[in-house]
Order: sequence, then structure tokens, then C-alpha cells
Amino acid sequence: MKQVFLDTLSLEDARRLLFSRLNSIDLSLPSEKVDVRNSAGRITAEAVFARYSSPFYHSAAMDGYAVRFSDTFTASETSPSLLRIGYDAVYVDTGDPMPEGFNAVVMVEDINIIRREGMGDGQEDECIEIYEPVTPYQHVRTIGEDIVATELIIPENHEIRAIDAGAMLASGHTEISVRKMPKIAIIPTGTEIVEPDVVKNRPPAPPEIIEYNSSVLSGLAHESGAETVRFNIVRDDMEDIKKAIDEASKTCDIVLVNAGSGRGSEDYTLAAVKELGEVIINGVSIKPGKPFIAGFVNNRPVFGIPGYPVSAYLTFQLFVKPVISRILGVALKEKEKIKAVISRQIASPMGVDEFIRVKVGVVNDKYIATPAGRGAGLLMSLVRADGIIRIPADTEALSAGTEVEVELIRDKNEIKNTIVCIGSHDNTMDILANAVKKKYPQFSLSSAHVGSMGGLTALKRGEAHFAGTHLLDEQSGEYNIPFIKRLLADRKIVLVNLVYRQQGFLVKKGNPKNIKGFEDLMRDDVIFINRQGGSGTRLLLDKHLRELGINPYMIKGYDREEYTHMAVASAVLTGLADTGIAVYSSAVALGLDFIPVANERYDLAIPSEFMDMEMIKILLEIIREDKEFRATVEALGGYDTRDMGKAVFEG
Repeated sequence: MKQVFLDTLSLEDARRLLFSRLNSIDLSLPSEKVDVRNSAGRITAEAVFARYSSPFYHSAAMDGYAVRFSDTFTASETSPSLLRIGYDAVYVDTGDPMPEGFNAVVMVEDINIIRREGMGDGQEDECIEIYEPVTPYQHVRTIGEDIVATELIIPENHEIRAIDAGAMLASGHTEISVRKMPKIAIIPTGTEIVEPDVVKNRPPAPPEIIEYNSSVLSGLAHESGAETVRFNIVRDDMEDIKKAIDEASKTCDIVLVNAGSGRGSEDYTLAAVKELGEVIINGVSIKPGKPFIAGFVNNRPVFGIPGYPVSAYLTFQLFVKPVISRILGVALKEKEKIKAVISRQIASPMGVDEFIRVKVGVVNDKYIATPAGRGAGLLMSLVRADGIIRIPADTEALSAGTEVEVELIRDKNEIKNTIVCIGSHDNTMDILANAVKKKYPQFSLSSAHVGSMGGLTALKRGEAHFAGTHLLDEQSGEYNIPFIKRLLADRKIVLVNLVYRQQGFLVKKGNPKNIKGFEDLMRDDVIFINRQGGSGTRLLLDKHLRELGINPYMIKGYDREEYTHMAVASAVLTGLADTGIAVYSSAVALGLDFIPVANERYDLAIPSEFMDMEMIKILLEIIREDKEFRATVEALGGYDTRDMGKAVFEG
């Protein structure tokens, strides 16, 4: 059943077509009554007017004495008014109803209590002295001061906030009419996917894939004001998928079929929706998310959501979320947007709107956006991202330094409190990021892995607070300092050591290919996985190849690059490569064997002007003084922390 895509639509045309079709269908939902105390987040189905005034009686606004303001006209410092307690002055606490005939309150702090001879009966009267006149209804909360009966509390199509619930209760409402939450059916499909509980006590076995997209989609639906019904996993079978879609469209308001929207031989969503109803969108010119399907079954919108997690997230935001808002009758909530400068060039295919995940930080009072991973299957690229930028279909590339609009997926204040590291990857950076967040929750450490040279270049452009670097100068045999002097001669840089570490070849347990050194990379039966150009590991490799006279382009896999040590380790573990160069800790983490090549110094290059920043002081405090951080790094294996936190160069 290999699918052939119809002409894909532009994003604008796809949205226009979808909402034009929605306008011809009645998707309105009935209302329901809910307890006001449990109404936060719901949408009002009708306007709410006050039943009672608040307060609904005149009440004292202060502790003191209720008086008649006319009795105080002549009061002064030299001739205070005397009012008998119990007759002309009545004690009241804050919130007490005002006694009948009394119309002002004198604060207890502003009076003096005295005794005077009574009305000829030999008894003394207890009186208060008042030293200045009071005004009508001074320190009195009058009826309707806050809410007047019949006034509008909140309008129809309003999302109820906690404070709105308080106002409704204060005005006499215990139940209100709200719109029913749209019910979203989520149908995960795929013969290879399994429930998370299946692999609770064992790793997944090929071709098993843990099903998690439905949880992501369900969370997004709840954030958008809907409730969800998650169907059991449906295997790749045309009749089973049709049955699930038909049932879901009869019981829910929107149907999401996850996976199966592409063109593979086991992708049945398109055919199933066609047989049950109609398809109006079969592919959109966006990246990621192109194999998106939209149609209608039983007059209910059915969306074919791509299986890759980033595609699923993006197509939900672009298409499903606006439909939920339409059904609820509320304006679509726009995420906060900022202007930022991109830190490196981004190429993009023409004719496609590409959505790039980025990490964002504030350096020198500028927002800096650094691209994260771009693969549609890279869930962690979303977890780590701070925002998303859109590259229009008519744009082929964005050059470094271009100002772009970033739609934030993290709070702006979090971004302002983010330490930005751009440079070489090391596993200790993840440990350091966790230590910062654990000890100082208001701050975060964000690291983008572009290699040591890329990190120093970012410092030169003022786009990072510091860079991780491990560059070996061949002539002097010294790490990092010669490169700092050459590339950043116009900047004052403090070089702080983080660790010394072992680099070497990673191979599977038992070294089945019997790889011993660089010469083995030339063998026909050995596939190599490389690090990206500009990384210290790549420079280390190229140095040894030159010394041995090995042509790098004769090495199978030399042109295949990864950006982290763990990605290299994963490629070796999973058989994508037989070997690659990475740090020892990555071999330990994934149970690989390790063949040492070099011991190197991994430093943090910090511009001097940032050394007095609170965030950098905190970072250095953890590196220099946090024993737990040091112990955790040492437990990774292959790290020497003897100079951790030491400034090895200032210039």
C-alpha cells in the first residue's frame, strides 16, 4: 500500500483550507454546570452577573469605634469631642456590620478613653475623645463598594482565573455554566510500538519502540483546554485503524491518529480516512511535519499526526491547537516572542517553511539564539530548546548575526537567568548544569555543542558567556592557550580548568574487529564515526592521520559527523559504526571497550568582563567548592580533577 503524496500545500494554504471547511460544520459544544470552586481554566458559556452586592451591608473597615460623623464637627486638639461609649460610640472590629444610625469609624489608635461624671446619677460614663472631625463613611466599607448586584463579573467566552472564581463566589454564585471541554481521541498506531509498562523491567527489543507520543499529545491537549481519550495501540492493519477512527469520530470531537500518515507500505491513515470520509490535506510544505493529514469523518475533524515526536509536536501546535480554540470560542493563545540574533549560519531548503529549535540566552544585553538538533525524531532537542524560529519557504539560508523572531517555549525570565556555553561537548557539562539548577534553582546552564573552534568564535562575536575547549597546538604541545592568543587577542580571557580527560577509540565489548590504532581505520571492514569539523576531537584525529600519512578520505565514515561524545558512543553500540574517538566516560556509560589515544586538558574560556557576573561566580563556586559535583565527575570514569577550578591562564 505504498502511498503517493498529492500536491503538498503551503502552510498558509493548508490552514486556510482547514478553517474554511470547519466553518461549514457545527462544532459548537453544549454547556454544563460546574462548581465555581472547581472552575479555574474553564470557558464561560454565558455572561456572569452579580446576584448580590459585596459587601452586602455597611461594614467597618478598621478596628475602632462607630460614630455619627455629625457628632464630631467641632472636634479639635484643644477642644476634643467626647462621645459616650455604648451610646454615641460603639466598638466594632474590622468587618463588623455598622450599628444602625452610625456612619463613620474612628480607628482605635486615634482616640483616647476617659471617664467623666455622668448625668447626675452619681455614676461615671466611659467616653472617647476625638481630636478631629471625621467624614461621612470614613473607614466604612459601603454596600456594593466592591461588587454591585447585577453588574457584569465576567463575560461569555472568558477563561476563568482563580481571582474570577473568588469574585463569582463573593457575588453569590456557587455554580456557573461553562463550555464542555472538547474531547480529543488519541489513537497510537504501529505494530512495533509497545506500552511503556511492557519495558518497565527490561530494555526494548528490536523492533520495539516505547509509545510516548500519546502522552505528549495529551499534555498539549490539556494545556489547550481539552480532555483526551487515549485508545489502545492499534497495529498496522487497515481494518483495525478504520474501526478505531470510526468509533473515535462518533464519540469525540477531534480525532488524532498518531503515525501512519506517511508514504510507507504500512501507513494506512490516508486510505482509512478516505474510505470513511474525506481528506482535504495530504502533506504540508513544512519541516518537520510534512506528512500531515487532515480530513473529516462523521463531520468530525480527523488529523493524521506524524510519528516523529518533533513533527507531532509541531503539527499539533500549527493545526490542532487552533481548532480546539475555535471549538471553545476563545482566541488562540500566542506564545511570547522575542527578537534574537542567531549565532551561526543556518541553511534551509527552498519551498519549505522550516521550524528550527534553538537555545536562547542573553549575552551583552542581546538575545542569542543557537540552533539545536534538527531531526524530526530528536525529542531531546525539544526538551532542551528555549524557542523555535521559522525560516520562510522563500529563504535559503540565514547568515550568522541575522536578527530572527523566536517563539519561546520557556519563560523569558528563565532565559535571562541562563548561563550560555557554546563550544566543545563534554559529559561533565550535563553534571555541571544539574548542579547549578539543584543549588541555585533560579539559574540554568545551557550548552550548545559546536566544537572548540566554534566556541572560541562565539566568544569573539560576543555570543556566549564561556566556551568549553580542548584544542592542542601541534607546535608547542600546549592546550588552548595558543588558540586563545591567536583568535581572541583583542579580548581578555580567563582560562579555567575543568578536567583532564582520556580520549580514545570506542569499540564494542571484546573488540570484535580487533581495532588497535589509527592504521586500522583504513581497513575495508571498519566503519568509522567522526566528530564535526572544528571540534577538538576532530583536530586530534586529523593530527594523528597527518603524522601517519593516512588520507582521511580513504576512511569509511570519515565524512559522517556527530556533535557529542555520547552520540559517537551510541553509534558504536548500535552498530552504525565499528569505532569512533570519544572520551572514556562515554565508553563507561554505554558499556563499550576503550583504547586510549591521548590525555587532554578540557578548559572553560571565560571573557574577563563576565567574571563578576553573579551567574559566573555561582558556576565557579560549584566547580571549585562543591564536593558532590567533583565526586560525581570522578565517578564517570576517565577524569582527573586535580586542577578543577584553577585559572591556568589570564590574558
